[in-house]
Amino acid sequence: MNKVNFHVWFPNLFEFTGGIQTYCRFFLQAIQNIYPDIDYDIFVKHDRNSSPNFSTITPTQFHFSGSIPLPLRTLVFAVQLIVWGIWKRPKLIITGHLNFTVAAYWLKRLTTIPYWTTAHGIEAWDIKNPPLETALHHADLILAVSSYTRDRLIKEQNLDPNKIVILPCQFQPSRFQPAPKPTYLLEKYGLKQEQAVILTVARLAEVERYKGYDQILQALPQIRQQIPDVHYILVGKGNDQTRIEQLITQLGLQDHVTLAGFIPDEQLCDYYNLCDVFAMPSKKEGFGIVYLEALACGKPVLGGNQDGAIDALCHGKLGALVNPDDMEEIAHTLIQILQGTYPNPLMYQPEFLRQKVIDTFGFEQFQNSLASYLHQHFFTNIE
Repeated sequence: MNKVNFHVWFPNLFEFTGGIQTYCRFFLQAIQNIYPDIDYDIFVKHDRNSSPNFSTITPTQFHFSGSIPLPLRTLVFAVQLIVWGIWKRPKLIITGHLNFTVAAYWLKRLTTIPYWTTAHGIEAWDIKNPPLETALHHADLILAVSSYTRDRLIKEQNLDPNKIVILPCQFQPSRFQPAPKPTYLLEKYGLKQEQAVILTVARLAEVERYKGYDQILQALPQIRQQIPDVHYILVGKGNDQTRIEQLITQLGLQDHVTLAGFIPDEQLCDYYNLCDVFAMPSKKEGFGIVYLEALACGKPVLGGNQDGAIDALCHGKLGALVNPDDMEEIAHTLIQILQGTYPNPLMYQPEFLRQKVIDTFGFEQFQNSLASYLHQHFFTNIE
């Protein structure tokens, strides 16, 4: 496979931290581990340069477009992808975001280069863009992060089920492990060691209210009837914070809710270990890496039963799935979890919970699945 060239297109890799960016970084690491003899051209739309502590094990050339003014960036990036594709004629193009498939489709029409794409979540649902729909139908393979996203794509776009496979999100287990509640956080927030703590980690953006933090706030008065000193910590920042503060005041929860704001990545594990249950009853989550991180810390997890959380929590085997619009069910389930009566004993066995999530969603499993898809859907066609 010497001299084989892949082009891989990503929205971000280094200058923004989010679920898609995390997925893309693991994807790049995995594919280079699988095929270290391939030359890679990596095109990144929004970054300006790479991270100094990021290294690759294969011949890799990065192409960054983040310095181009935003109004022009999409057009310039698309032209760059097509020009380089015609010039280099890679054996395969892989796009880290569905929106890039339109350029890949036109390249395929011009050059017959096959392309794969990745479907994460909300961007793959209810697609009404005709060029994007056409590009999806002509993709050689679609990697969906969850069976929920896969099923929606098949149903809504009438796609061939054989062209959509599942490559779930994964995480770094070494960064997340069970530990006692950190003393410095207990002191910072005036909490007692035995006090029940509910945690959500989410971007507090108006467009992401589907994460479900409103529902937890509205369920808190009912939870407090059974667990009076329960405390809710909401980690994240965004343009929805002022409205959230008003809702907290309206519900009279000022002494029972902490908006922790932005926290550095290196403190995230401490916050998971501070809580007694991680709760994010979302309804538009493509997968939810935060569920895996909390599980790796041995924490009980509550998610919604209408999105990719179903996959992350293995249909309820690893956590509780609730109707994200049913405040009564959310309150009742959180009370059960905090009182130790939820009927899933695995949720109260931190080390077993951690091992189970690593076995299911660890990097080794991710890499093995990707290797299988590459062999089955690509290299068998060129060998």
